[in-house]
Amino acid sequence: MSDDRPPIDPSPGPSGPSGPPPGGSSPRPVPPQGQPPAQPPARYPDFVAYGAPKPAGAPQHAGAPARRGLGVFAVIAIATVVSLVVGMFAGVAGYVIGRAVDSTPSATVAAPISAVDRPEVDLIPPDEIPGSIAEMVDAVLPTVVSIAIENRGEQGSGSGFVIRPDGYILTNNHVAAPAADGGSLTVFFENGESAEAEIVGRNSAYDLAVLKIDGQDLPVARLGDSAQVTVGDLAVAIGAPLGLDGTVTSGIISSLDRAVTAGGSGEMAYINAIQTDAAINPGNSGGPLLNSVGQVIGVNSAIATLAPSFNGDAGSIGLGFAIPINSARRIAEEIIETGDSSTPIIGVTLDTTFTDGGSRISEITPGGPADAAGLRSGDVITALQGRDTSDSTELVVAIRSFAPGETVQVTFVRGGQTRTVNLVLGASEEIG
Repeated sequence: MSDDRPPIDPSPGPSGPSGPPPGGSSPRPVPPQGQPPAQPPARYPDFVAYGAPKPAGAPQHAGAPARRGLGVFAVIAIATVVSLVVGMFAGVAGYVIGRAVDSTPSATVAAPISAVDRPEVDLIPPDEIPGSIAEMVDAVLPTVVSIAIENRGEQGSGSGFVIRPDGYILTNNHVAAPAADGGSLTVFFENGESAEAEIVGRNSAYDLAVLKIDGQDLPVARLGDSAQVTVGDLAVAIGAPLGLDGTVTSGIISSLDRAVTAGGSGEMAYINAIQTDAAINPGNSGGPLLNSVGQVIGVNSAIATLAPSFNGDAGSIGLGFAIPINSARRIAEEIIETGDSSTPIIGVTLDTTFTDGGSRISEITPGGPADAAGLRSGDVITALQGRDTSDSTELVVAIRSFAPGETVQVTFVRGGQTRTVNLVLGASEEIG
């Protein structure tokens, strides 16, 4: 597999891999305030993603429509467990976000595929446009599921939503991954019904997975156009934080094109994220982020949180991140059709020690997209399709906001001169 993930400094620190290893050890805490992090410095604090394990003894989903709360003391206890020992499952609970970069060097890329169009929006008829959040939730809630994960006696929880009436469900890779080696996945609907699910395919680069259950004529979430999202728009999140299924929170879109990296258990995702202040907590992973008319505009995937400690809980501080639905839809459709999916690449290895602005190319993949476009080792890429990229992480995130086969403009500096070339993105297959 080939992609544009730059090499990583193997030394510990917030810019290196920080998800817990298999077996459930806690993720490494963020360095205390005032103490500089290990080099290279992280631009953002460490982030912890959702999908925290449900502690032993916590109520499981019932087979009846009525849901029971856990009670205030149980919720506080769970929050403490999340903050102190986030991690029965490395992929579910220990998902960490920071400025880390992966270690896979570039290799020969696949030939570019045909350019793709932006996905069609699932329009909502005028007579079905909700007049309030309550009406929206009433229409969308039947399409959202909570997901229980079990493997070797350990448990976790996450969220997802139905994208096809014959039983296809979209969620996060870090929700599904713990069950990929012999574990089980059970989805629970808002009406109390449940079904066993199988993994159709996963893409760790985008932190997405598609599940399949036996079903027909299931209610389907309507997908919107994340390219039309504007800062300040209403945002509504639905999921199962801390196992509390059917939880609804609202806020606004706080920012767009936020470069976020997320990783755990050796897998790293680069997200061109939609940022929201809608409350999102462990267990919301894979659930939908909705716009004002109830269309899905993102897949909730990560949160920024204060460093877990014995004096504070890890949870929502109003900084949540979602994978734009335009990218998620393409990945999901490819997985459903073929069982795998493609990740766009330019065919280079980046020098992560370079700190003078931009991304310096250390190696060019022979015959790859960058080679074909005339890029060379030593070139410093400063922008992609007009979007400034100040470092290698922002460049990779910008690349992954497009699809293989699309043509993008790459701006770079060579010998003190700024140049621009057109580059056709290649494809790296993700098989899960």
